[in-house]
Amino acid sequence: MPAPAATGWSVVLAALVLAASWLAFTPLPPAEVDTGWDKANHALAFAVLALCARRAFPAAGLAPLAAAGLAFGGFIEVVQLGVPGRFAEWSDLTGDAIGLLIGFALDALAARLRRR
Repeated sequence: MPAPAATGWSVVLAALVLAASWLAFTPLPPAEVDTGWDKANHALAFAVLALCARRAFPAAGLAPLAAAGLAFGGFIEVVQLGVPGRFAEWSDLTGDAIGLLIGFALDALAARLRRR
């Protein structure tokens, strides 16, 4: 049985995946959630997703979580091929990957600081 904290993070992660999906699949997302640069939007979203994924699945290795994150990013791009007003750009996966690395690094830093 997962620890209660991990279960809570799983709920947060699921909510964030739903929110990211809605933002990615809606033809005109709200301007209030735009950083002003598409790649920064991707990096920020995937950093938060990575951090939550590490907390939700603490026993999972980085490789499976990174693969799942990149698969989600690829899924977004494929779906956007059919969304009016949205563009599928495979370069967005670079922003996703950078975000995943940032999220994993922040989680590792937080774990290191907790051990002190």
